[in-house]
Order: sequence, then C-alpha cells, then structure tokens
Amino acid sequence: MNDSYLLVHFGELSTKGNNKKRFIECLDRNVRHALREFPALTYRATHDHIYVGLGDVDPAPAIAKLSQVPGIQRISLAEGSETSLEAIREKALAMLLKEGGKSFKIDVKRIDKSYPLSSYDLTCQVADYVLDHSSYSVDVHHPDVKLRIDVQEGAAYLHAHDYPGAGGYPLGMNGKVLLLLSGGIDSPVAAYSLLRRGIKAEAIHFASPPYTSDRVIDKLTDLLGVLNTYQEKIKLNVVPFTKLQNAIYRYVDEPYCITIMRRMMTRIAVGVAKKERCLALATGESIGQVASQTLESLQTINEVTNFPILRPLATEDKVSIIAKAKEIGTFDISIRPYEDCCTIFKPKKPKTRPKLSECRYYESKFDWEPLVEECIASYSPLFVEDGEVKKPAKKSEEEQASAEATK
Repeated sequence: MNDSYLLVHFGELSTKGNNKKRFIECLDRNVRHALREFPALTYRATHDHIYVGLGDVDPAPAIAKLSQVPGIQRISLAEGSETSLEAIREKALAMLLKEGGKSFKIDVKRIDKSYPLSSYDLTCQVADYVLDHSSYSVDVHHPDVKLRIDVQEGAAYLHAHDYPGAGGYPLGMNGKVLLLLSGGIDSPVAAYSLLRRGIKAEAIHFASPPYTSDRVIDKLTDLLGVLNTYQEKIKLNVVPFTKLQNAIYRYVDEPYCITIMRRMMTRIAVGVAKKERCLALATGESIGQVASQTLESLQTINEVTNFPILRPLATEDKVSIIAKAKEIGTFDISIRPYEDCCTIFKPKKPKTRPKLSECRYYESKFDWEPLVEECIASYSPLFVEDGEVKKPAKKSEEEQASAEATK
C-alpha cells in the first residue's frame, strides 16, 4: 500500500455529539462538490476524518479547493501504509528521509483500539527504528519534522504537513438567511462570516433607477461570484424601490429619511425572507460606523419586526473588515464607483439618535403599506452560480400552482 491521501480534519464537529453524523455527511457532500473537477479522486468518510485518495492527482490544487470549504479545520497530506509494524516503520523512515532536517518527533493516534501495540509502544518502536537507520535525533519540543501516525482499522496514515482550513461548520447545516446586500465593503464580508458558520446566504438588494446605475447589479453579481467559492449557487432578489423611496423623501424630513428608509427596507426584507423560507435577516452593520448603525438607530429600525436579524460584523472595526474583504477577494469589487440608494440619498445631517415617536409620526403622513406590499410582490430573482449570472427558468402554470399550494 503506497497511496497518497488528503486527511480532512473536522474541528468544531467534534462537539456535535449525536448530531455529528449529519454534519459529517453534509461536509462529505460539500468536499466532493468542491473537488468535482478531479474525477479520479476517491472518498471515504469516517467518524474522525474524510479520506480523499489522490492517486495521480497533484495535491496542491486539491488542497487549495479544500481550504475554502467551511467546516474543515485543517487538511493533512498523508501517505498510506499497511498496519504491520514493519510497514509503518519503513514508511516513517522513508518519509523522514525525504523531509530532511536533523530532528524529529513521532506522534501516534491509535484510532483502532484493537491494534496490538499501544500508542506509546508504537511511538517508541518507530522512533527506535528511525534512530537506528538514520542520522536523525529525537526532539520532542522543537523538532524539524513532526510525523503523525493515525492507525485505523486496516490501514495506517502518516503525515508531516498540515494546511489550514476555513473552520466553522459545513455549509447548509445551520439554515438559510436573507442578506441585505448593498454593494459596499461590509455586506460581502458579513456573508463570508455567515457561510463559515454553516449558514447559506440568499441576498436582497434595493434598486432605485434612474437614481442608481444598472452597473450596481453587475457589481453585486461579481461580489456573489467571489462568494461562489464558498457557496456554489446564490440567489439575488432585486427589489424595485424607487416609488417608495420617492414617497419617503416627499413626506419625511431629511434627518429622518435614512431611518425611515431602513425601517421600510426591513419590512420588505422580512416579507421576502418569509417567501423564500429564510430563517433570519442578516446585514453588514457595524455598531457606530455610520448614523444608521448607532444602537439607538438599530433599536428604532428593529422596532418594525420581531423577525431575527443577524449582524456578524457588529463589533468589528473598519480596518479589520477591509482586511478581511481583501483576503477573500471582494474589496476591489466593492470600491467600484457605483452606489446604492442609501449612499446616493444620504442626508447631510442624518439623525444618530432617532426617536420612535418621530418615526411613527412621519410614517403616518403617507400610505406606505401598499408600497411595501408592492415591493414584496415584485422583486426579481437572479442566480449567481460558479461566477455566472443565470435567470430562473419560467415555471409552467401547473408548477406555479403547486408551489403556491405548498407555501
């Protein structure tokens, strides 16, 4: 036996108890999808790892793909061996000689508890063999090479190189949220944070033509194309907001416009989220970053609903958000000069501590409910899959009736 493998380590899944099997099955599906361009790979999922058999496949691009899959703590590049002491010792020596260096440490994990040697005894046997057949010395504190040996039933796996994974939970295990996507720096980073926690994202955007450019939609789909790295298919729901926005600026004094706009957007997003079977809303808001993100503003905006609203960047500062945007590849797209309606209509002196009574007064001045319902009824969906924009296929009358019946 002389095969190469990638060992996928689960990380946080070890805390899942009786639900661990479901999480591993989900991660196994996600791993296979991420590596779909390598049809020669083989897979085996166990309670402890997912084993990806490489065969003749170059490990580097496969590792790069796996490092972006949520739910993976780390990936090890391993060599397989038979479980006999002789086979393990010879494999360990060959791998260490290939690595070079002067000192080593052996770390054994005996997953197969029926194996005749204890972890300690196997460690000593392998180390003694290496010392007798090489110029290596043992250094348990700061070795040049740390060789790990996992003994499974029927096979052993030896590895000296680990690569970091994305961490978090397998995508899809924690439900789906509707993300308010503006096109700025923050919301794509918020989306990435959610994806790492196993939450699927669907997006909503409020378009106000002719005040906003059609290029904003191109910008959004490009952002979602980057996020396809982590979620293969993302739906973008585009809401026509011009009519409601004009009404807000007709009846509401300028300092309160953003607050009222956010309240309306929240109402609409909740309506769309329920239609799309999302379990919560999500935003890229960071406390105190702008006028509409003070605690007073958030409280006033939240008053319109008891639907859950997630704010994964709530305590992050702008510097850390920008750094993460650059890391995941969304920053250069986010800074393109195409603005959303909140930016274009930003008042000169927005209210940082809006009063709920004032908001209710302004909302009483016009009939906003039909406008909100119109927005919920008339949003247009787009799908971004593998970086490409796809419009949904039209449903037949029969399919539409069936979909309505299941709501």
